[in-house]
Amino acid sequence: MTDGFDLRALLAERGGERYELHARHLNPQLPRMLHTIGFDKVYERAAGAHFWDAEGNDHLDMLAGFGVMGLGRHHPVVRKALHDVLDADLPDLTRFDCPPLPGLLAERLLAHSPHLDRVFFGNSGTEAVETALKFARYATGRPRIVYCDHAFHGLTTGALSVNGEQGFRAGFDPLLPDTPIALGDLDALERELRKGDVAAFVVEPIQGKGVHEAPPGFLAAAQGLLRRHGALLIADEVQTGLGRTGDFYAYQHEDGVEPDLVCVAKALSGGYVPVGATLGKEWIFKKVYSSMDRVLVHSASFGGNAQAMAAGLAVLAVMESEGTVAHVRRVGGLLKGRLEELVPRYELLHAVRGRGLMIGIEFGRPSSLGLRGRWAMLQTARKGLFAQMVVVPLLQRHRILTQVSGDHLEVIKLIPPLVIDEADVDRFVTAFTEVMEDAHGGGGLLWDFGKTLVKQAVAQR
Repeated sequence: MTDGFDLRALLAERGGERYELHARHLNPQLPRMLHTIGFDKVYERAAGAHFWDAEGNDHLDMLAGFGVMGLGRHHPVVRKALHDVLDADLPDLTRFDCPPLPGLLAERLLAHSPHLDRVFFGNSGTEAVETALKFARYATGRPRIVYCDHAFHGLTTGALSVNGEQGFRAGFDPLLPDTPIALGDLDALERELRKGDVAAFVVEPIQGKGVHEAPPGFLAAAQGLLRRHGALLIADEVQTGLGRTGDFYAYQHEDGVEPDLVCVAKALSGGYVPVGATLGKEWIFKKVYSSMDRVLVHSASFGGNAQAMAAGLAVLAVMESEGTVAHVRRVGGLLKGRLEELVPRYELLHAVRGRGLMIGIEFGRPSSLGLRGRWAMLQTARKGLFAQMVVVPLLQRHRILTQVSGDHLEVIKLIPPLVIDEADVDRFVTAFTEVMEDAHGGGGLLWDFGKTLVKQAVAQR
């Protein structure tokens, strides 16, 4: 054994260079963006729904790594599972055996999805979606996928083909044959299905961008149309699954919905080891893996690795033992209810929507003359600046991390760790109320920052 590598010493020596290292060697726009909006913090440690900066200040996490930290950071059960699997010295990824952990995790996942039969393990949400698209096209023998406007399913080429945001797609054509429809538009879906070449309809039961929920009855009606036309329903539960919305899956809020393929990832990792899973029906898997010649027709080099499987098993065990889904339903209802009470009080606050601990706060054009002028100034420069104006003081003054729910949207999305409690709810609502008071009272700090954002937006044109 060598003592030539000391991770703690390396971090102690070079950790202060973090922003310079990113600017020099990684995406140069990330540190630039963080410096611009004042998010260039130095965080030292984390636990649960909180992390601490170099000065020891506590910050409340209402972002959860875009949903990855479902159980919060460093859950002791997940940590122990990873220590245990490393200490076991397992002969992992031999490629020519059948290790127990993938089978055990598949069994536990399928117990929450009784109408599904088999699982493919990859490494991310976008891989889970890629798998579903491939399986749907092969199983049906059809090329085209229908998806929803404003959808987000990942950024690899197949998943990008069903991305509803042109900004992500621009410059990466040609993509897969695809057609967008509006979320909830059954007539548009039926028109596309009548053409006979649709393999599947992929949908987020609650869209991450803007936090828009599928209208009541839409998923069940869409499922009926798809089955009549021989196409498949793919539920993208990468962000909404594993308890996020107050049920294990978001599609379960609607009776009778049984997708043919379901994609999960993010929270299944425990915040440690990347993992994605595509759950599907028996006949689909048997079509894809139809003979021994096709045994590796779809695979992933790190799919089913022991660390990822151990993390996933620990996550599901914690969710079951701690009653995570019921907790989300209760605390999420409390948070949403308290925010809804603020809507009549503040004219800039237009709506609060979502389920469980996936909540969208939407801002809109005010009615009073003075605020209308300031709102118009921001909208002329760049739509979405007001939401960013709210996000910044939440972090700078109240040490609460949030973010806007998409480019050019006046919506903040709250997707905190599923372990937040009543005290965290109270802290957020109190801070958010103070920011709203500042905005409606013409508070100098908030609107002065808005002017700075306007200048930067104009300069980038």
